[in-house]
Amino acid sequence: MISAFARASLAAPALSVFRSLLCSDSLRPDDYSFTALLSAVGHMHNLAASHCTQLHGAVLKLGAGAVLSVSNALIALYMKCDAPEVSRDARKVLDEMPVKDELSWTTIVVGYVRKGDVHAARSAFEEVDAEFDVVWNAMISGYVQSGMCAEAFELFRRMVSKRIPPDEFTFTSVLSACANAGFFLHGKSVHGQFIRLQPNFVPEAALPVNNALVTLYSKSGKISVAARIFDSMTLKDVVSWNTILSGYIESGCLDNAARVFKEMPYKSELSWMVMVSGYVHGGLSEDALKLFNQMRSEDVKPCDYTYAGAVAACGELGALKHGKQLHAHIVQCGFEASNSAGNALLTMYGKCGAVKDARLVFLVMPNVDSVSWNAMIAALGQHGHGREALDLFDQMVAKGIYPDRISFLTILTACNHAGLVDEGFQYFESMKRDFGISPGEDHYARLIDLLGRAGRIGEAMDLIKTMPFEPTPAIWEAILSGCRINGDTELGAYAADQLFEMIPQHDGTYILLSNTYSAAGRWVDAARVRKLMRDRGVKKEPGCSWIEVGNKVHVFVVGDTKHPEAHEVYKFLEMVGAKMRKLGYVPDTKFVLQDMAPHQKEYVLFAHSEKLAVSFGLLNLPLGATVTVLKNLRICGDCHTAMMFMSLAVGREIVVRDVKRFHHFKDGECSCEKSTLQP
Repeated sequence: MISAFARASLAAPALSVFRSLLCSDSLRPDDYSFTALLSAVGHMHNLAASHCTQLHGAVLKLGAGAVLSVSNALIALYMKCDAPEVSRDARKVLDEMPVKDELSWTTIVVGYVRKGDVHAARSAFEEVDAEFDVVWNAMISGYVQSGMCAEAFELFRRMVSKRIPPDEFTFTSVLSACANAGFFLHGKSVHGQFIRLQPNFVPEAALPVNNALVTLYSKSGKISVAARIFDSMTLKDVVSWNTILSGYIESGCLDNAARVFKEMPYKSELSWMVMVSGYVHGGLSEDALKLFNQMRSEDVKPCDYTYAGAVAACGELGALKHGKQLHAHIVQCGFEASNSAGNALLTMYGKCGAVKDARLVFLVMPNVDSVSWNAMIAALGQHGHGREALDLFDQMVAKGIYPDRISFLTILTACNHAGLVDEGFQYFESMKRDFGISPGEDHYARLIDLLGRAGRIGEAMDLIKTMPFEPTPAIWEAILSGCRINGDTELGAYAADQLFEMIPQHDGTYILLSNTYSAAGRWVDAARVRKLMRDRGVKKEPGCSWIEVGNKVHVFVVGDTKHPEAHEVYKFLEMVGAKMRKLGYVPDTKFVLQDMAPHQKEYVLFAHSEKLAVSFGLLNLPLGATVTVLKNLRICGDCHTAMMFMSLAVGREIVVRDVKRFHHFKDGECSCEKSTLQP
């Protein structure tokens, strides 16, 4: 009965039967009684050190302390208790055992590893006289679990030198260590050893090793080799399919990932989660949401990570209504305490312009981590609330949550959006001085961009000279962008030349340089850059804006006439434009970077995609509702001014999210505070 309760993980009934046995006049507990009881008690949720010592006392009192199986069970019980002092008691039991077997040493080593004391585990391991392969596997696995991959590989080499034959557990652990630590050449040598021994492995034993090999080659950027191993496997399980699926996604081969996903004989919840996340990270957010909806239609219950992927897709698409629906589902499913879901909601609301909702999510999250703080700081920065972002950063540090490199990226971006140059310098210097974080190229790029937009391009160039590495494309792009704003054509041309050498197919370089020349009236140079772009086969990403109305996303391009309501949109825009002109709006034709007649320039400005999308929203959204438009490029200067006048003319709040940040237009002002109405 005690053994039966132990197998069912029922500690209380097992203890009750054991007490009855103690009260019996004719029966006494034997070795099997104690072994089964100790195993059962190990399943207690609130196992305390006192439970272990009381049972240990009973074992000694009834004369079972020298029995091998009972001592092994005692060690296992002590090691299952979370109290720190019990490790000493477990070690004492081991030291007092007259005879120790493979299970004794394996239990003590695994127990130390479980408690995170790898050094104590290694100390016990070195005392083993016999060459028990299970103990070696336990120690190697312990190193892998603790992230000590170099030590795991060295122990494997020692094991091979002692001619202890590795089994599937050994190979799987060592290959996992090599994959996690980036030891590709080491992993390749282990693969060679496995090939030599593979005839000794039945397919079931070779399966986990092959899965680990697929992971190794996938993580090392050798996806074609990983695919060959996968295709050659005579036996595959759901781990095999998920591993190659993840490998294709991490390598950016989304078409192959979709094919594998379709061919999978059984799709686990993890398979759906990996594919949804893969689509999101690959920029295919619509496909991610379609797959998520398909998952639910097939009665597969999403986990919190899958919900996080779907919410992230809504953030990329700006699909606020859909994101709110998913938020409701997350609450219904009880995932509101999940950090992955909460952080995804924070980011989604921030990207969809609902910064107030993001604040609410942040406030009600039961456990916020550094990712949560970073997401909230980023949301405030994106929306132009620079001072609030700085205050929140300081609160994070005051609460003992140390910022990481992402934290500093978000705070530098917030300073950039708010034009807080001096503050940006202070946080940049604080990285290394106060937190020991060396600035990377992305941190330098943020600070250089901040200086360039503030007109301090000379300081930006001086900063480049102090960098511990050569300027990267992000650095030169920040310089070129600053030159475009400040009209420095000579330095802009120099920065563009550096970019042409590094990333010749990047369309942004050609556009920025051409615009810099056009703004300076150097039309011949601008035309030369555009011709160079055509000759090199570089295509410009077409600008577009979109808005969600009535559970449908409406997309507009410049001069759009294909939308079903295009005629009404242009008519409305003309009417609003007349009101705007009375308020003092004058089209700023310098933002038309082509040499044409003034009236033609005004028409081109009139038909910009963000103006069309906002007009459509004003026509179709309920009276008083905020109009939120998303754009794939930066908003132009004239559209920025026009939106301020438009918000005043119609008495509505207009929000535009461009590729860099949010602009909230209300009562003739913008949240970026870069300019105000000047009739």
